[in-house]
Amino acid sequence: MNDLEAAGTTPRSAGYRMPAEWWPHECCLIAWPTVSRSCWGEYFLLAQATYAAVARAVARFEPVLVIANPGEGRNARSYCGSDNIEIVELPIDDSWIRDSGPNVLLGADGRRAVADFAFNSWGEKFLPYDKDAKITQLLCEHFGWERFVAPMILEGGAFSVDGEGTLITTESCLLHPSRNPDLSREKQEQILCDFLGVDRVVWLKAGRAEATDTDGHVDGVCHFVAPGRVILQMVHDPALRDFESFRENRRVLDEAVDEKGRSFEVLEMDRRTTFEIGGKCLAGAFYINSYQANGGLVVPVAGTAYDEHALERIREIFPDREVVGVPTPVLAYGGGGIHCITQQVPMSAPGPR
Repeated sequence: MNDLEAAGTTPRSAGYRMPAEWWPHECCLIAWPTVSRSCWGEYFLLAQATYAAVARAVARFEPVLVIANPGEGRNARSYCGSDNIEIVELPIDDSWIRDSGPNVLLGADGRRAVADFAFNSWGEKFLPYDKDAKITQLLCEHFGWERFVAPMILEGGAFSVDGEGTLITTESCLLHPSRNPDLSREKQEQILCDFLGVDRVVWLKAGRAEATDTDGHVDGVCHFVAPGRVILQMVHDPALRDFESFRENRRVLDEAVDEKGRSFEVLEMDRRTTFEIGGKCLAGAFYINSYQANGGLVVPVAGTAYDEHALERIREIFPDREVVGVPTPVLAYGGGGIHCITQQVPMSAPGPR
């Protein structure tokens, strides 16, 4: 494994690009909940059971690698079982691998490399995070991947790519002063292009207002589902906090084009449900925070009457995938969803051009 930090060397200049999430996967990464963090409170055991349920659901479609803190691998294995699930022990602080883990790239020759962005625990909101800041390097050593070290703080849930040159993100997160106060919007855009191999960045206004832990990641409101097609979280009640910002997100997408010059086909998901856990009233806006496995889609559900309506809408959007719902209210309680706790490892093959 070599770190590629030579002056002027970037993934894009070396022929690498991050593929879309629907590119075939070699495996899925999941980080096991740790006892060192208190975000789960009295629901820690439920969090472990939920992570295991997600791992088993994903394992129906592709291999899963669960990363557990040293000494916690046996516990993870007892929850997850062994069918298509491997456990590896590496030091971690928390269990949101989408944000702290590797962004795996493909080269034109089929080789893989990693864009390693700095991680500061969502603006140093949760301490400590020194182990999470190093987990990408350890995984690169584990897999034998080359690593490009990016000069920017960025979480994996803060962007979505189509694999054909276009990236979508939110101003509320990337321009938040707790991430990269010394980097202008234009400089951040250049780094995204250089290290993820994209050519165009579409800036939505904001993620969900209640997503204060992440300052509004895009994976809570918008995803690419195919080139030129996005799923977009909307609310249509003017009394809801997100009404104006979500309308602005829709306006941006309606007026934008992707790198290929296509207008976006916007597929809306309406938020109409709430649920409560641990005294928190949580908005059921997390259905789109799902994982696109090989041939399947693993979707968080809330355990409310609206679940089946939401799943039917998702089946309409993903007609070629088997849609599997997993009850995950505890993930929302902890601050995320299924997309947040998973990270795809693309199959090694000639990369998209």
